[in-house]
Amino acid sequence: MRPATQAIHAAAPERRPGAPLTPSLVAATSFHTDPDAIGFSAADLGAEAPPFYTRWGNPTVALLEQRLAALEGGEAGLAFASGMAAASGLMLHRLGAGGHLVVSDVCYAGIAEFAHDTLRRYGVGVTAVDMSDPGAVAAAMRPETRLVHVETPANPTLRLADIAALAEIAHRGGAELSVDSTMATPVATRPLELGADWVIHSLTKYACGHGDALGGAVIGRAAAIAALRQEALIHVGGAINPFAAWLILRGLETLPARMALHQHNAGEVARYLETHPRIRRVYWPGLASHPQHDLARRQMQNFSGMVSFVADGSKDLARQLARRLKVITYAVSLGKTQSLVFHIPAEDILRSSFHLEGAQAEAYRAWTGEGTFRFSVGLEDPADLIADLEQALA
Repeated sequence: MRPATQAIHAAAPERRPGAPLTPSLVAATSFHTDPDAIGFSAADLGAEAPPFYTRWGNPTVALLEQRLAALEGGEAGLAFASGMAAASGLMLHRLGAGGHLVVSDVCYAGIAEFAHDTLRRYGVGVTAVDMSDPGAVAAAMRPETRLVHVETPANPTLRLADIAALAEIAHRGGAELSVDSTMATPVATRPLELGADWVIHSLTKYACGHGDALGGAVIGRAAAIAALRQEALIHVGGAINPFAAWLILRGLETLPARMALHQHNAGEVARYLETHPRIRRVYWPGLASHPQHDLARRQMQNFSGMVSFVADGSKDLARQLARRLKVITYAVSLGKTQSLVFHIPAEDILRSSFHLEGAQAEAYRAWTGEGTFRFSVGLEDPADLIADLEQALA
């Protein structure tokens, strides 16, 4: 099945007279069991075990996991309570004292802070590099490197990374590659097919699409996901609420259609912003002016709805936009039906999240200036979005 069909029908229950067309919400924490079917310890959890306790697994959550795996072309998926729970669970599972992580020097702030602050406290070595430069990634590899983690497009700059090239580097060094594909979604990019070992999503964003449920997921090989379930989900405990999983399943059904409209609207807005005298630079993978547009065309089947732009006097402009915008909302997050814009000052994030200094900090400023405006373009009529920007930027 193609993605638009998978999003609705993948892993659907067997059809029978009287069966509901909408997936069932199983809001139970415990299930009838049998002494011979499953043990009390998570170590006894087998692939064919029936539902036992919702932190271990739940029928509604299982359908979400199977559908995500189908969309990503993976063997299995594992859902978590948030994208951070998914990413941190995977890193804790694959890394330990004495191990080494190579991570994007620009990525979601929560991941950057977890890597630099938490993992280092547990004895994990962390090296942050520009993932758009395969040579820099290769130079950062060590004998003890266990995981290379990349986010493409990167949050908030929309810088891209060549997944196939990074997979080759990671595997040559005896490590695995994990890809945060939240901004791309499986509609745009399927990292496993490009050689990645793990793909991570914040389901809160485009997968849900309506801004009303938190969730995260990791997709990969079946045996690896089973081991991740036992340690990172059952023992660490970041299980998704079945109602949130049910809401995200609803959102997945329209994901391909929404991403087509997000892409169209983002293109209209990005091209408008490129012509505005107050805007210095605009980044959207679908623009010919994006420094990695050729890579985007090779690696992405959809350019997503995320636009970033840079302007002089950006802090003052952020205050102006927050006051004047009437259709677009000045708010964090992304992937909603509503358009959202938020300013991320360069000095703040360099100091608090990315821990970049010297040449790396200068490279970030060269891309973003005083700061990045992260613009999640929604599903409104693009003419209304442009009119709102026109009056707010005046």
